Amino acid sequence: MRLAQLLLLLSPVLQASSRPSRKTYDTHDYYVIHHNPAHGHSPQDSAAALGTEFVEQVGELKDHYLVRIEKSSASSLDRRSPEAGPGDAVVASFHNLKRSEEPIAHSVRSLLPQTLRQRTKRAPIPSFPELDEIQDSLDIHDPIFSSQWHIVNKEFPQHMMNVTGLWKEGVTGKGVISALVDDGLDYESEDLKVNFYAAGSYDFNDHEPLPKPKLWDDRHGTRCAGEIAAAKNDVCGVGLAYESKVAGLRILSGPISDADESAALNYGFQENAIYSCSWGPPDSGRDMEGPNLLIQKAVLNGINNGRGGKGSVFVFASGNGAGSGDACNFDGYTNSIYSVTVGAIDNQGLHPYYSEACAANMIVTYSSGSGKHISTTDVGQKTCSHQHGGTSAAAPLAVGVFALALDVRPDLTWRDIQHLCVYSAAIINPEDPDWEVTASGRPFSYKYGYGKLDAWAYVTMARTWNLVKPQVWMDIATVELRDAAMVGTEMTGGEPIVPEGVSSSTTVTQEMLEEWNFEKLEHITVQVWIRHTRRGDVEVELISPAGIKSVLASQRRFDSATTGFVGWKFMTLKHWDENPVGKWTVRVKDQNNTEKGYFLGWSMTMWGSAIDASLAEKFELTDEHLNLPPAGSEQTKHHPKPTAHLPDDHASQMGEATRPAFQDDKSGTETATGGPTSFPDAAEAGMFDNIERLMSNQLWLIGAFSVVILFAAGAGLFFWLRKRRARRARSAYAPLPGDTMPMRSLDPRGAPPAGSGVPGPGERSAGGTRELYDAFGVGSDEEDEGDADEHSALTGGAGRYGQNAAPATYHDGFLDDNGLTSARTTGAPYRDDVPDVAAAGATRAKAPSPHRAGSDGSGDGSWQDAAADHEAAPLRP
Repeated sequence: MRLAQLLLLLSPVLQASSRPSRKTYDTHDYYVIHHNPAHGHSPQDSAAALGTEFVEQVGELKDHYLVRIEKSSASSLDRRSPEAGPGDAVVASFHNLKRSEEPIAHSVRSLLPQTLRQRTKRAPIPSFPELDEIQDSLDIHDPIFSSQWHIVNKEFPQHMMNVTGLWKEGVTGKGVISALVDDGLDYESEDLKVNFYAAGSYDFNDHEPLPKPKLWDDRHGTRCAGEIAAAKNDVCGVGLAYESKVAGLRILSGPISDADESAALNYGFQENAIYSCSWGPPDSGRDMEGPNLLIQKAVLNGINNGRGGKGSVFVFASGNGAGSGDACNFDGYTNSIYSVTVGAIDNQGLHPYYSEACAANMIVTYSSGSGKHISTTDVGQKTCSHQHGGTSAAAPLAVGVFALALDVRPDLTWRDIQHLCVYSAAIINPEDPDWEVTASGRPFSYKYGYGKLDAWAYVTMARTWNLVKPQVWMDIATVELRDAAMVGTEMTGGEPIVPEGVSSSTTVTQEMLEEWNFEKLEHITVQVWIRHTRRGDVEVELISPAGIKSVLASQRRFDSATTGFVGWKFMTLKHWDENPVGKWTVRVKDQNNTEKGYFLGWSMTMWGSAIDASLAEKFELTDEHLNLPPAGSEQTKHHPKPTAHLPDDHASQMGEATRPAFQDDKSGTETATGGPTSFPDAAEAGMFDNIERLMSNQLWLIGAFSVVILFAAGAGLFFWLRKRRARRARSAYAPLPGDTMPMRSLDPRGAPPAGSGVPGPGERSAGGTRELYDAFGVGSDEEDEGDADEHSALTGGAGRYGQNAAPATYHDGFLDDNGLTSARTTGAPYRDDVPDVAAAGATRAKAPSPHRAGSDGSGDGSWQDAAADHEAAPLRP
């Protein structure tokens, strides 16, 4: 009895000790060390050997520890390592320790400096029951339930989540906890407090136990939580899994380090089953960013060890940048095999112009568009929102469905969750030309993934689902092209990208599958090395033995980065269940052929199910992929909020179901899923393309405006002097005796006297001055009253520009485990920023036939026959 009372008294202390400590980044520098316990030294000993103070373990990552040092102390340490960044004395100590012969040197495997970053938010069976019948049968009294069209859609009844039948059966998400990795969660809301799970929550921005929203725009996490678990009461509406629990992990309200982000993605991962992540890199159409090694390790740790080994479920919104030409394959979070990537459709089932398309899209759910928003809970005790939207509102609806499935089948693994998405998703807008039938006979769309997530169909299939076999993978040897090499972070050599494109192939055999214990194909990742003077012009495709083509990199009109693709890893779901035996080809093409590019090489990894489950091993990341950033490099992470790049008209604009996501090789039809603005047809597209490219260059733009200003000033001075001289000439003129005809009548335009030095109007017309005169809206004192010349006003504008980032460095890629053999170089996580020129919209053209090149099994494109075909080259020593 006394022992029980003692444990009860100590329970708050034990719970508090498991929480992360408060960080003081303003007074201390933080680092993560990967400790090796095999050499008999403690993590505290390793921290002391580096001159740092031990803090704590990094979340649930085994042998990874956070250490710190006061900023003033760090500056006084001896710095002798040329590899350390400016002023980074701890890094210098690490290198000096590794060079020494002291035994403790082997206890520190790696060191990773921590910097604050900011993440971006990303704001059948149905019987179509009547709203009144649902409310009466389920005793629903929530006042805005009638506005939750994603649950009961009175106007378009075929377009809703189809969840009410499950509620009638008592499937409401009981016992399942979803964590909102977001900007906070209002646990004091009357709509959420009954379902709030405090033990699985933490504020990683302010380092406090509870994720209270504090900033004026800290509303997104609460709104997303309401979509999942708003209680059935008399406050606002109801969540899809209204008896499930929600936790809040606040990371989006300020800068955050990789250590804290990693800890957040593993926080409470034995109880927190699903992590809802409606954020990522900016959706600008220019950025290409992925998680670095520490965050990759955390995600993999959740996959391997979360929920008792069944794996954490990570759900990511696809992104809101399609109107800027962005695609989710350029986001390393959505482009991961471990993420369920969710796009959006609107209340009419149409594709909203903001929702990003890519080969990594798995499913779609409902969000804003065609005049509707999502209605849900908001910050405040009894506050509701009718303005929620974007793909960041679509992802939580998928989380709600997964919570319902785990209610009936808690044994589902993270891979079962993905398989059920692929097999149960319903095709939507079947006439949309973006749909293609894959080798498995299942339709796939870059816009919709495998289709719309239907709650009833998903949970019904889950009830009798046979768990999939363990995951295996097969690495395909790296293919290197002509003289490809990398020195430091600089790529050299490679095959020139000719107008027809370049292709390179490798072959997969049945013997290879058996050697790797590989039975069924699921994901494919392709890592590429491409030099190019304008990255946005590059298109990368993967073509399977069956002729199925996956567009991995699409043209991005605002991406003017000169860094190319330094080992960026793409992912595609389009070959799920396809027979992998045969020749696989990667094509690289320059869409505009106005810049220079070289294809250096590529590698491929196939992921799938094991033949023999007993031989399967869990994938692990090692420190071989980790390297400190080069001197002078700068790392920042400040994820923008999910709604930061959500267009203001995301709800008012009509969706579409008539355009494929990417360009067709043979037709040349522009198929970008851009904004609602109309643009010229293909005949005029080239002109606008060049203008957009010039506008993306900040130096050119500043120079152009300077020239215009100087020209305007000069022209104004010229016309002022001209008028002055003309008045003097007229005042000096005296008619000859008997001359009764005015001088101006000799010329219908009223020419001044010869030799006066003043050009006449006729001369202005012939010499082009008249047009300049009119362009500036200057009226002539000598114009005839009958002249009907129109005067136009000169207008101009100025764009907004961001700061240029430091030069991009080598990107390890998500699950980067191989590279060019001539350059096994690793470095800082790939990140680049270019001037922030406002997006101008996308070129529109008529949609091609639903049967596109490569979709009928041929895989042929207009440039395939002319492209150089390279078989797999042996690895060079």
